[in-house]
Amino acid sequence: MTDKLGPKQTPNVTQLGGHYAQAMVHGDLVYLSVQLGFDPGSSTPELVSVGQQVRNFLSNLSAILDEAGSNMDHVIRTIVDISDVAVWPEVNAIYADVFGDHHPVRTIVPCNTLHHGFQIEIDALAVMKS
Repeated sequence: MTDKLGPKQTPNVTQLGGHYAQAMVHGDLVYLSVQLGFDPGSSTPELVSVGQQVRNFLSNLSAILDEAGSNMDHVIRTIVDISDVAVWPEVNAIYADVFGDHHPVRTIVPCNTLHHGFQIEIDALAVMKS
């Protein structure tokens, strides 16, 4: 990864499937592209439970943030696209377990089934560690 404005990429998560960066650092902010719930390091879509999709996403998010010079405690906003709001309690419980006392701003967007049949995708914004 570079230390200036530019794309951030880590080989420890799902590799990119298009013309975009996993994350971009600009100033003190880390902008993260939306991620699906792929198993960490895998590019093969496996339709696991929505709970596992959330765990996979949060694991990938943590790896990308670490590589970019930030961490989960520095996430300030997430946007969660969810294809079935009926699973929201499970998603929220896992999200709360991982973030603990840290409460990033969050937007929930109900949507149709996502790419590869995933039920959830999340993007994030974080600040750099000081």
